[in-house]
Amino acid sequence: MKKLFDDFKRDIKFKSAGPGKKLTEDTSTKPEVSQSSSSAKQQDRYAPSEGAQRAGAAALARIEQQSRPKVHTSHDAIRNQVKRELEAEAASLAEKDKAAVAEESKVPVKDPACLSVSGVYFTCPLTGATLTKSEREIHIKEAILMRFEEDAVEASVMMIHTFNKDREKVKAAVDIISKYVDNICKCPSEEKYRKIKLSNKVFQEKVRSVEGSREFLQALGFTSIMLPVEGQEEEEEFLVLPEQSSDALELMKERRDRLQRGEPVRAQLDRQPQAFRPSPNAQRFELPPEFYNLTAEELKREQQQRSDLVEKNAMLRTKAMREKEEQRERRKYNYTLLRIRLPDGNLLQGTFYAWDRLPVLFGFVRESLVDGWQPFELIAPGGQKLEEAEEVALAERNLVPAALLTFAWDAAVQADIAAAGGKSPTLLKPELLETIRTLN
Repeated sequence: MKKLFDDFKRDIKFKSAGPGKKLTEDTSTKPEVSQSSSSAKQQDRYAPSEGAQRAGAAALARIEQQSRPKVHTSHDAIRNQVKRELEAEAASLAEKDKAAVAEESKVPVKDPACLSVSGVYFTCPLTGATLTKSEREIHIKEAILMRFEEDAVEASVMMIHTFNKDREKVKAAVDIISKYVDNICKCPSEEKYRKIKLSNKVFQEKVRSVEGSREFLQALGFTSIMLPVEGQEEEEEFLVLPEQSSDALELMKERRDRLQRGEPVRAQLDRQPQAFRPSPNAQRFELPPEFYNLTAEELKREQQQRSDLVEKNAMLRTKAMREKEEQRERRKYNYTLLRIRLPDGNLLQGTFYAWDRLPVLFGFVRESLVDGWQPFELIAPGGQKLEEAEEVALAERNLVPAALLTFAWDAAVQADIAAAGGKSPTLLKPELLETIRTLN
């Protein structure tokens, strides 16, 4: 195609210059001389063929079209574009997973049947789907895009707050978009406030670079239009909003408020609550690699080094040094697996973030009990009593990467129940007892 276009340009120049003349020669001032029939035939030889003319015209049309900015005219185009980006991102993640598997293959892999939990899983708040760590981000993006059919404003707000990692950039974009809306609502008949020039420096740097911002403006009613610009030959792209009624302006304010209140959509950790029968293996834990920040090889190497240096450093370290090292150790874990031994001997197990706080743990236990309203205590290894109201991370209580806790009802309350002739309460909810298992 390029060759046809080059031939076409050359043919045009030959036709303008005439045979035997230099291409740079100005022929506009010279009188036209009648040509002989042989000369006419010779000139016809340089005229572009019909096919070359069509190819050249098509190429010129493409070049002219490419010089204009691409305009997204529908949500379908937006979804297709983001879908391509998601597919590329998925391919990249697959390559990383493959590399991680290759790295872990150097270390002996534990039998999945021996693991205390099969892995770390998450729940999508939009679809309810259960996801692995590598699946969650792409799934949530796809779920957000699917919501454009139902509510384009909600979907675009989710895009802005979820697709962009830099919270400062998001805040700046939200502030500028809010200013657009405020100006329109204050001066609804002022046309300049209802036109956004896409080449504007502030828009380019603060708004356009934030994914979802254009979709939100389109959801407000802005449409893409090419308009002439004073002092320029070529038109430029603008987002233009028609004049709005008073009711429409109130709706714009409400949508602005939704944008300002927006929060990132994040997959929620699936705690995988599981009941186990009484077992002498309650303190034995075999965790999958997802629980660690380090690779299996790094963990193995560090454990060996730590074992070699324990005796050597025991007498040399101060208390502050030991505490600092313990904090460094705790940061190696993303998650923790906790078991709670109940008064009847049964066990309740759940997965937590290492930085979850004690009230989260107490809430999990309470939700698993038939009589969760009754006060109870949780005792950590070593006899340390945990306080429900204490806003302390599990890692700070040395409850990572796994721990066995002891459950006890409040003694005073139980004494009052017994004095009134009451029975000891049933512990776990029926749905947990229906799936109770035996520890390996």
